[in-house]
Amino acid sequence: MKTKLDFLNMKKNHEPIVMLTAYDYPSAKLAEAAGVDMILVGDSLGMVVLGYDSTIPVTVADMIHHTKAVRRGAPHTFIVTDMPFMSYSTVNDALQHAKAIMQQSGANAVKVEGAGSVLQVISSLTQSGVPVVAHLGLTPQSVGVLGGYKVQGKDAESARRLLEEAKACEQAGAIALVLECVPKQLGEAITKQLAIPTIGIGAGVGTDGQVLVYHDVLGYGVERVPKFVKQYANVQQTMQQALAEYVADVKTRQFPSDEQSFTMNEQQWLALYGGK
Repeated sequence: MKTKLDFLNMKKNHEPIVMLTAYDYPSAKLAEAAGVDMILVGDSLGMVVLGYDSTIPVTVADMIHHTKAVRRGAPHTFIVTDMPFMSYSTVNDALQHAKAIMQQSGANAVKVEGAGSVLQVISSLTQSGVPVVAHLGLTPQSVGVLGGYKVQGKDAESARRLLEEAKACEQAGAIALVLECVPKQLGEAITKQLAIPTIGIGAGVGTDGQVLVYHDVLGYGVERVPKFVKQYANVQQTMQQALAEYVADVKTRQFPSDEQSFTMNEQQWLALYGGK
């Protein structure tokens, strides 16, 4: 399993870091087999697998439950778990919830969104021995405050603020930084000014690594994807067709056939029913 030092060396050697967001045992198992460097158990599970309209309803218990499944599927991969909405609004809350996540789920690090007061959270968690990944740019837990799912840092002033926040996250002790939905120029500039790795999602090719959601990559359970997503397959179409064929086979009694059925010795059957 890779460690913080491995990721720092990957940045130093200009070796791209591959992160994938996964939420359960089978997706984690496939991710590890594919060779990803990090798995993120994102609070986006609220929308992707739990059917919520946002990440807001996701709880710490949800994150622990799904991280445990991911750890079972990917025992040799570095796992980062999102701390969900309002679980780190105070330092005490952050310490309590991070302790539960780290002790119960098998996560290697937690992820928090934003800067400002969150910097003290990053610092306190780090001093307590909890590795922290920071997240700037479009921060989904604050989408109501940001005014929607919009690209961040598009003007000079907001870009300068993001750069300063990124530096502050590093100084507070973050081991890596996720940059979401920022101009590619800004993603590259922040990456060059930080010693810690940056992981981009809609931040251009100049970051130290990339992250996408398992379901987006495979075209599974999603009706539309953001501009920054590249779909490498459309398994949903195949799955829907397979399920429709199953329904049809059952309705027409083509399933199960003798091939999928068990049989009884004829003499035993006759002994039971007397040839009736």
